[in-house]
Amino acid sequence: MADSGNQALLLLGRQRALQEETEEHQFGFGAERYFYAFIVALVLFTMGAVFSLYEGVQRIRQPEQVSSPAIAFAVLFIAIALESFSLRTAVRESNQSRGTASWRSFIRRAKAPELPAVLLEDVAALTGLIFALTGVALATATGNGRWDGAGSIAIGVLLGCVAAVLAVEMKSLLIGESASADSERKIVAAIMGGPEVDRVIHLRTLHVGPETLLVAAKIAVAGSDSAASIAAGIDAAERRIRAAVPIAKHIFLEPDLYQPARVDTADPAVRAARRSWRGGRTWPAIGTRRRGQQR
Repeated sequence: MADSGNQALLLLGRQRALQEETEEHQFGFGAERYFYAFIVALVLFTMGAVFSLYEGVQRIRQPEQVSSPAIAFAVLFIAIALESFSLRTAVRESNQSRGTASWRSFIRRAKAPELPAVLLEDVAALTGLIFALTGVALATATGNGRWDGAGSIAIGVLLGCVAAVLAVEMKSLLIGESASADSERKIVAAIMGGPEVDRVIHLRTLHVGPETLLVAAKIAVAGSDSAASIAAGIDAAERRIRAAVPIAKHIFLEPDLYQPARVDTADPAVRAARRSWRGGRTWPAIGTRRRGQQR
């Protein structure tokens, strides 16, 4: 029930995220996917972990013989086969977006919540089935029903840990995560990719949904530029950003005059420029150029 219900919740979140923007929700409903993935973590904990722990304690306090071992083993083997197929599918789909990142990094950095949720749930379910199989086998072999209860307790602890990890990751997405370091580098490079911008003073990004990124940046322009040329430069920079990072759908660029004393070395724009810099010059030279000079 918990497993199938969680998949239904994830599908519901994806469907609700497709709603058009409204006056009350002007950045859309992309965060619905994060919300329902967080609900999945709660369901996994309550219906999975707590119920398994309760059943395990009850079976240890009041042990019972396994009345039909053949049926129990058949159900468990069928479930293991089905969960293995589900896990293989989730791994194959995840590999398409994981790249060279480790599985831990992929789960922590993924902005789409469905794949990490399904991966964690399938791994937990398959491991839990092995615990259950071991418990039933020991209970059948020894005639001691407490082994069945021990298997249920092990499943409950496992599901509780997975639910906690999933809840922490979904909470981080719910309260707002920035773009990846690679995306920030691409955004800075796109802004600096034309002669209109002298420097990116600071940059802020926010995922308002898995496929929707908000970009806010303050860019340095020449004091002698006219309002028309600044506006044209901002439009050109926005087009470059969208070409480099297609999910950047909400872009706000604010023109300003550069003042070295106001540089924030912890700003994502500064970090992104430093990461992409491989020359021997000092930081103040990075990201600036004379008017009309190509990078």
